[in-house]
Amino acid sequence: MANTDIGIDLGTSNIVITMGNKGVILNEPSVIAYNTRTDKVLAVGKKAYEMIGRNPDYICVARPIINGVISDDDLAHSMIREFILKVNKHQLVKPRIIICVPSFITDIESRAVVEAAKSAGSRQVYLIQEPVAAMIGAGVNIAKARGHMIVDIGGGTTDVAIVSMNGVVTCHTIKTAGNAIDRSIIKYIQNKYKLLIGERTAEKVKIELCNLYDPNDEVTYTVKGRSLIKGLPYQIDLSEIELFKAIEDDTFEIMEAIRKVLEDAPPELVGDIYDNGVLLTGGGALLGGLIQLIKRTLGIRCRIAKDAVNCVAKGTGMAFKSMTTLLDGFEAVTVYKYR
Repeated sequence: MANTDIGIDLGTSNIVITMGNKGVILNEPSVIAYNTRTDKVLAVGKKAYEMIGRNPDYICVARPIINGVISDDDLAHSMIREFILKVNKHQLVKPRIIICVPSFITDIESRAVVEAAKSAGSRQVYLIQEPVAAMIGAGVNIAKARGHMIVDIGGGTTDVAIVSMNGVVTCHTIKTAGNAIDRSIIKYIQNKYKLLIGERTAEKVKIELCNLYDPNDEVTYTVKGRSLIKGLPYQIDLSEIELFKAIEDDTFEIMEAIRKVLEDAPPELVGDIYDNGVLLTGGGALLGGLIQLIKRTLGIRCRIAKDAVNCVAKGTGMAFKSMTTLLDGFEAVTVYKYR
C-alpha cells in the first residue's frame, strides 16, 4: 500500500480519513460552513461544527451527507476536497482513494460520491461497503468459510451484515442510528417538558445517561435549554428510565434489523454466528447496556470491536491490501463508465 493511498469513511456525523501506513490521521464532523453572500467556504469539520446554532443568517452551516448518502452535491464536493487537501497537502502524486458507503446505496448516489472524490484530485477511486470495511478494520478473518455478523451503528445508518469467504451473504440497512436517536431525545423532552434543546445537547445526554439494559429512575442528568412556554433559559433533571422511553422504539428497530438478517441467513451460518457472536462497531456500539440488551432479546453473544468508532475507516485503508481477494462489497469505479 502506497503512503499516499487514502481511505475515507464518509459518515453522516463524522468523516474519518486514513493514509498509507499512518492509520487514522483525521476524524472530524461532516459539517461545512459557507458564506451565502460570497459563496465562499469558511470552515469544515470541527470549526464548522462549533458554529452550529451560533451562526448569523448569512452564514450557512450544513451537513451535506444525510443517512449515509450525499444530499447536496456541491457542498459535499467542497467538503471532501477540503478534507483531502488538508491530509494530502500539496503532494505531486495524486492519491488512490477508497470510499466507504452504506450497503444499500444506489448507482446515482454512488456516482455523487465518486465525482466528489474525483473533483478533489484522485488518481483512482474505489467503493467499499461499510460492513466489509468494519470487519476488516476489526481484524476479523473474513476469508474463511465461517459466518461472521457485524452491526455497524453510525450516525445516519445502521448496517447489519453476515460475511463469509470474502463476500456479503446477506445484509440489511436501516436509517435508524445515532442521529435518529438524538432527534427522538429532542422530541421527547420537547413534548414532555416543553423544553427546546439542540442536537449537540441531545448527543451529550445520550452519551452521559444512556442505559438500555437496566435503567434506573434515581440516576439523572441535568438538561439545559429554552422553555417553550416562557421563552427563557430553563433546566430539568432527566432520568435513565425517561431516556430509555425516549429511544425505546429506535433501539428495537435495530433489534429487528438484526433479527431480519438472521432469518434470511443460511442455517449453517447462523450456527457459526451463535458460536462467534455479534460484532458491534460505530459510535452507536458504545450506547450503555446495548450488549446486554442484544443478548437478552436475541439470545446471542455480543462484543464491541476495539476502537469501534474508527473501525470502518481503518478497514477502508486496509482494503488496499485485499483488493484482489474481496469478492463482494468492493468495486473499482471503472465498472460504472462515468466518463
